[in-house]
Amino acid sequence: MSTLEIRDLQVSIETDQGTKPILKGVDLTIASGEIHAIMGPNGSGKSTLAYTIAGHPRYNVDGGSITLDGENVLEMSVDERARAGLFLAMQYPVEIPGVTVANFLRTAKTAIDGEAPAIRGWAKTVNEQMDKLRMDSSFSARNVNEGFSGGEKKRHEILQLELLKPRFAVLDETDSGLDVDALKIVSEGVNRAHQETDLGVLLITHYTRILRYIQPTHVHVFVNGRVAEEGGRELADRLEDEGYDRYLTAQA
Repeated sequence: MSTLEIRDLQVSIETDQGTKPILKGVDLTIASGEIHAIMGPNGSGKSTLAYTIAGHPRYNVDGGSITLDGENVLEMSVDERARAGLFLAMQYPVEIPGVTVANFLRTAKTAIDGEAPAIRGWAKTVNEQMDKLRMDSSFSARNVNEGFSGGEKKRHEILQLELLKPRFAVLDETDSGLDVDALKIVSEGVNRAHQETDLGVLLITHYTRILRYIQPTHVHVFVNGRVAEEGGRELADRLEDEGYDRYLTAQA
């Protein structure tokens, strides 16, 4: 069993108006096999948490710690975090012109495992996973995210998740921009990865609809850079009925 532990995490960014604190003391522990949903209004710090875990240089860690099985994540480079088993599915995946999906996936797998997968077996595995995600085989020859629809970008993120087999996945609003059919397909991919590898999941979302398909073991409400409340699935159900007004009123 692995553990991703966040303690008193404080993060800021530099703006034209000066330093802006975003996270103001976040405590969170995720173990293998657990699914933690992070919910909250816009600007509450959810994506900042995701990108800080991944090592985005824009975000300055002013205090606190992130550890993976006792190892200091904050001292790792971005690629070292990936090799250690951390995965980020981005809210807005970037385009990489000139790099095909097939080359991108095999290069990433080689970097994670330390050796290149056998071409024939790897190609078969990729095609099988693409088929499960309802992706046409011609997808492999396209440039990464170039000209992709929103749904195609999100399926590609989950394809990476299933092929790279990380220990922990941070899914930053993976449900945004998806219709019902695409949401189901993406959710099925996350559930497969969770069941097959005991993946720990940090699922960031505004809405409860994805939680109909991916069942959280823990729910955390983010407001103004802090965890305002924690609970189980019942907390998400309450948020669907009540929204975030009572938290925002309490912060005012």
